[in-house]
Amino acid sequence: MSLLEVDRINSYYGDSHILFDVSLQVEEHEVVALLGRNGAGKSTTLKTLMGAIAPREGEVRLDGRPIQGLPPYEIARRGVQLVPEERRIFGTLNVEENLKLAALSAPKPLPLRDIYRTFPRLGERRKQRGKQLSGGEQQMLAVARAIVRDARIVLLDEPFEGLAPIIVHELVEVCRELARQGRTIIIVEQNVVAALRFAHRVYILNNGHVVYQGATEELQGSPEIMSQYLGV
Repeated sequence: MSLLEVDRINSYYGDSHILFDVSLQVEEHEVVALLGRNGAGKSTTLKTLMGAIAPREGEVRLDGRPIQGLPPYEIARRGVQLVPEERRIFGTLNVEENLKLAALSAPKPLPLRDIYRTFPRLGERRKQRGKQLSGGEQQMLAVARAIVRDARIVLLDEPFEGLAPIIVHELVEVCRELARQGRTIIIVEQNVVAALRFAHRVYILNNGHVVYQGATEELQGSPEIMSQYLGV
């Protein structure tokens, strides 16, 4: 039994059918990348896993137990955390206050010293307000808020979007460190090269369908697939 099992889910926005029989498996301590062009259904998949969208068909199981249809707060309570593309940090609170607020409702929050060990930049900025941070620092804070809750699965939605290459490199190193710590991560990302630097396996979505799945090394050795579905 996998940590997370997604079995033939079909999700809609109103009458628009977005995901078609999407199936995924994610093992504990694994990093899985969901890749594909804009509009492929990647973010919709994350929102479905998080409960923001309820699939009309199919099942999502965490530890073998169905979670589809549960409200997002209940799925979060079970250990799934979404880091949205918009980040949604509290700009008027400082770094430490953002982290403490996220930890309040966590069953077993991590000590802040552990967070600052993984995110030393946040340790340096811990008394600065969220709106005073750079874009990369805000993204680190958004990820750290999920980690402080000791999330079993972290869903990252376009974490490198709009960031300078040097900041992307720094964030990739943070994600690689989280992977070394054994964090289970599902990442949606347009920056294919960056995502493949720390992902173990890959699913490619195209028009709401899973069209490819395999190990990172296998995809990197298949330039025709990279070109056909990812434009790389």
